[in-house]
Amino acid sequence: MPFVDVTLIEGRSPDKLRALMHALHEAVVSTIDADPVGVRVVIREVPATHWSANDQTIAERRAAGT
Repeated sequence: MPFVDVTLIEGRSPDKLRALMHALHEAVVSTIDADPVGVRVVIREVPATHWSANDQTIAERRAAGT
């Protein structure tokens, strides 16, 4: 049973998230001939204050305009 786990910074609409889940499901099914019933997709949304790169949170980067 394929399991796709995606982590994103929060803020996308439910429609965008649903479209992503659909596209990932279809990609797994068509790429590895997986049984569609067994494909699982999970999206985890993380606040911009809880995600950092190079010791700067995404929220800090956004506030600085970089």
